[in-house]
Amino acid sequence: MTRPARSASFAAVALSAIALVSACSVAAVPSAIPSPSSTPGAGSVDGKTYLSTAVSGATLVPGSRVRIMFENGSLTANAGCNAMGGTYTIEGGRLTTAPMMSTDMGCADPLMEQDRWLATLLGDSAITIAGDTMTLDDGTIRATFLDREVADPDRPIEGTHWVLDGIVTGDATSSVPTGVTSTLVITGGQAAIDTGCNMGSATVQVAADTLTFGPMALTRMACPEAQSSVESAVVGVLDGTVTYTIDADVLTIDGGGKGLTYRAAS
Repeated sequence: MTRPARSASFAAVALSAIALVSACSVAAVPSAIPSPSSTPGAGSVDGKTYLSTAVSGATLVPGSRVRIMFENGSLTANAGCNAMGGTYTIEGGRLTTAPMMSTDMGCADPLMEQDRWLATLLGDSAITIAGDTMTLDDGTIRATFLDREVADPDRPIEGTHWVLDGIVTGDATSSVPTGVTSTLVITGGQAAIDTGCNMGSATVQVAADTLTFGPMALTRMACPEAQSSVESAVVGVLDGTVTYTIDADVLTIDGGGKGLTYRAAS
């Protein structure tokens, strides 16, 4: 695994959003208790993220996927619409959650229904762990998940074609203006940079969780305001030593109060 230690993750973003909204209760559905041989403890899932691979008893909305993350006794989940989360326990082969908090976005009816059955499933269900596979079964819906690091491995920092996805200023992240494309490719100690306006390059030293950029050499083309604003953000972050994390296909670069998020090109 090439990923550095996580300092910012889906859980951090989801929980910060969750803290701002009202609690919603999660219904409990009775289910058979698995045999002791298949009974995991909370420690077996803590620190892991799982992605759905199969669901019976419900239909996944095309193009969506259930993501569940366990971290320090808290669970966060997303099925393509709202983020939900709360504390969890695993005892006697059952996963239960306290009443969970949820964001309150309005989505298409199929995604809203998907949120409802996921909340019920997480409220009280039989849980089994077999290697990298987790199964949740509430007696009505049975969902199978695979460890995210197996299902969707972290991309390597070097050699990946990274496309700018967001610009971070303080606690706010803004999207890249429509029609502007900015990229970053790091290979052999060199960074090839398209700022969205000009092309450039810089030396870069890659460490476990830091990147150290040398002075950036750029072409001098004048660009419209949207491209120029993206260029200013890119040049302002990719300068000197910055920290970075990779979560699957997302690269986050933190320059201390300002940052960039990139997504690996498919």
